[in-house]
Amino acid sequence: MAFVASRAAASPSAPAEQGVGPLLRAWRERRRVSQLELALRADSSARHISFVETGRSRPSEEMVLRLAEHLQVPVRERNALLLAAGYAPRYPETPLDDPALGAVRAGLERLIGGYEPYPALVVDAFYDVRVANRGIGMLLEGIPEPLLAPPLNAMRLTLHPQGMAPRIRNLRAWRGHLLEQMERQIALHRSPRLRALYEEVGAYPVPEDAPEAGAAGGGPPSPHFALPLLIEHRGRVLSFVSSIATFNTPMDVTVAELAVETFLPADAATAEYLHAAMS
Repeated sequence: MAFVASRAAASPSAPAEQGVGPLLRAWRERRRVSQLELALRADSSARHISFVETGRSRPSEEMVLRLAEHLQVPVRERNALLLAAGYAPRYPETPLDDPALGAVRAGLERLIGGYEPYPALVVDAFYDVRVANRGIGMLLEGIPEPLLAPPLNAMRLTLHPQGMAPRIRNLRAWRGHLLEQMERQIALHRSPRLRALYEEVGAYPVPEDAPEAGAAGGGPPSPHFALPLLIEHRGRVLSFVSSIATFNTPMDVTVAELAVETFLPADAATAEYLHAAMS
């Protein structure tokens, strides 16, 4: 259970030469917030917001950060806004293997290690796996070596026809869930690299006999409280529901883009099987 190297993160997608005004307007429109509503949230005026967006007024560094906060702009894009306004980036992007993030790495390793025997992993903004526990390793048994070459990518491993996809009993439903998740991320981050990954995994073929979305393994509608991942392992069908956790108020781009995904057994049989398999 060790952190693996990942490719360098993409540079901010918002070019500084575009100017901060159009960028802020784009974020405001994306959030479907009026100039007046944003002004009220940011303790400003609609007139000043209008002047900023049209370039008639240069916002202070504090105003850029305040507007970004109220528009829920991702940390990486906040740096891009600051650059476009003529200010230095506020948030560093520290490599995860840097000693400065040693406490973060150790904490994440303890967290997912303590979740065993249930599967858990940490991914970055591009779904590259940075660390995974033994529960994940068990589910990856039998995956061809080329797909396991670093950097491991969670989306590729899950949806590739030579990866986990043939073992997923509700592939259409789970695939639809993952693609929708990626679409939300693309809308948030506007990343060409994430878009390329989405187009790649979205083009993977789906077996003709895979059940339609919404069905669990072709049977009656699932009684679970959330969409389960139904996956076969050594002849047994295991059932999981997943949850994703991120850091609150991150001050580093790398940390802001980390996500911990844990897979909770959705039934007693799955829990018992995992405890027995890893005892």
